[in-house]
Amino acid sequence: MSAGRNVVSLSQNWCTPPKYVTAVRKVFGGNIELDPCSNRHSVVNSNVAYRLPDHDGLKCNWDYESIFVNPPYGADRERGTTIKDWLRKCQFAHASHNAEVLALIPVATNTRHWKLYVWGAATGIAFLYDTRLKFLVDGQDGGKGAPMSCAMVYWGCKFELFDQVFLPYGAVVDIRNLREKTMGFTFSKSHMSLFAG
Repeated sequence: MSAGRNVVSLSQNWCTPPKYVTAVRKVFGGNIELDPCSNRHSVVNSNVAYRLPDHDGLKCNWDYESIFVNPPYGADRERGTTIKDWLRKCQFAHASHNAEVLALIPVATNTRHWKLYVWGAATGIAFLYDTRLKFLVDGQDGGKGAPMSCAMVYWGCKFELFDQVFLPYGAVVDIRNLREKTMGFTFSKSHMSLFAG
């Protein structure tokens, strides 16, 4: 696992710890409609789950009210995708379908994908207190924690609820004041086309 920088993950089955799934459900009023990057060991139990090899979550429809994403953190060389593709889809689902989206991602605030799809696009961020978040590995407690800090990023309209639910788990920051501002570079027409999905 990495912060999304040129690393190939050896496992696609890093599952969200149950305490965070419970918190996500609270933000969504008890129901997670879509988990677009699920696996057979997932504890999310969403209404709809996309899972490789049958359904590529980046190519399938995200027109759902509540979406939880725990994307692969490394590069998928077979498909030519990285975490930036998942974050672009999160931002697009909120902007295009008014979806409430939560994503559990590595803290990599200086990266292009954060500048494009988190800063200036998301509503809030909970920088998680866990120093080494312990993902479930293939459905089991893996024991070893993630080698980087993680955050829960929120694209949605209920910041106050997100703040209330996630404050016990992390330092919550309201970033609505950054909406539609450029972060670290100037947008060109080619950058704007990235938001088209």
